[in-house]
Amino acid sequence: MTDEKRSIPPTEELARTTEGAAAAAHHAYGDLESVEQPEPPARGPGRLPRLLGPLLLPGLALVSAFLVGAIVIIASDERVINMFGTDPLGALGMGISTTFAAYGALLRGAIGDPVQIGQAIVDLDLNALHRSLNPISETILSSTPLVLTGLAVALAFRSGLFNIGAEGQLQVGALVAVLVGFGITGVPWFIHLPLALIGGAIGGALWGFIPGLLKARTGAHEVITTIMLNFIAFRLVDYTLRTPLYQRPGRADQISKIVEPSATLPQFIDHPLLRAHWGIVVALIAAVVVSWLLFRSTRGFEFRAVGLNASAARYAGMSIARTIVLSMMAAGALAGLAGAAVVLGTTRTMNVGLASGAGFDGIAIALLGRARPAGVVAAAFLIGGLRAGATPMQAATGIPIHLVVVLQALVIMFIAAPALVRAIYRIRTERQTGAEAFAKGWGA
Repeated sequence: MTDEKRSIPPTEELARTTEGAAAAAHHAYGDLESVEQPEPPARGPGRLPRLLGPLLLPGLALVSAFLVGAIVIIASDERVINMFGTDPLGALGMGISTTFAAYGALLRGAIGDPVQIGQAIVDLDLNALHRSLNPISETILSSTPLVLTGLAVALAFRSGLFNIGAEGQLQVGALVAVLVGFGITGVPWFIHLPLALIGGAIGGALWGFIPGLLKARTGAHEVITTIMLNFIAFRLVDYTLRTPLYQRPGRADQISKIVEPSATLPQFIDHPLLRAHWGIVVALIAAVVVSWLLFRSTRGFEFRAVGLNASAARYAGMSIARTIVLSMMAAGALAGLAGAAVVLGTTRTMNVGLASGAGFDGIAIALLGRARPAGVVAAAFLIGGLRAGATPMQAATGIPIHLVVVLQALVIMFIAAPALVRAIYRIRTERQTGAEAFAKGWGA
């Protein structure tokens, strides 16, 4: 028996073994071909749901903010409150009517009246068309610096830094841009205007370099240093505008000389009612550049890696100090560009309190936009539209202009609390595994 087994060729033994295994499997499970095969896994959601998914929570947050704002409008109307004791249904109807009137006036003040715009186009009435396009122009004008300051804060967020200094960086950038604007004469616009814009970006970058260097070399927290540098920038502007280099001749107040026409950002339409200028194009180009920098370049990968885990980035060979300094300089350049857009396109001069609050609004806009360039642009237009429509709303309905500030705060609150929005609308939280299960910071 042993000799016979040894004489069997290896291939025959393998064949017998395979046949035996197949027979045993057939006896136990039947014909393998008749076994029902599992269905392939279902395909994931289509492209459109994947694109709209990230917009769900911000959209619901916006709806929630306007609903709470409606309650504020009703509660602040004395006529409605007085009617509730005698005629509750009538009071509720009046409150709803007032709310719709206020929001309608706010919307028309932000984007205009489509009926008026269409009628002006049909009648070929340019004057009426200019008047009807004024709200859109004001929204674009308000949104221009907000896009850039929002990008300045968002870029720092992505690097794990909290840039509170966009306000000061804007002021210093405007100070340098206006100097280039009136200090250089006799050059064509295609040289002078880029130089003025670059000057504004350089001024903001230098102001962002200081807290970046302090953070990298001494560990000084950027929140403290950028806040302090804001006040230094305010006093620097206050002093500089009193010097003969800046102060306009014949004026005793703090106002600079007027920017040369060759350094101004031209308006889209040369009309007093349409003040929107090409600064918005500069801002949108900056958003595209920031998006490419963060998500398509090696340097942007380092920014995001340091922001997510500085220890891991250091272990991978990245320079933490260099990344901190470069990201703060880039953020400062964006804020400085916002100041340049204001002085070169809107005011054509520099004064105390220029674009006051735009730098601080950038923090809210970066939060609303989830520190993503496209989201920042959308959030900037939202806030810009609310501000542009506030005055027409007050004029049409008598609702205080401060309601817009309340709406802005409510939007930020709901955006900052996604768990609250999910709980209100009973949205199930998607289960996260692997790398997605790690906690994420500002740049999430």
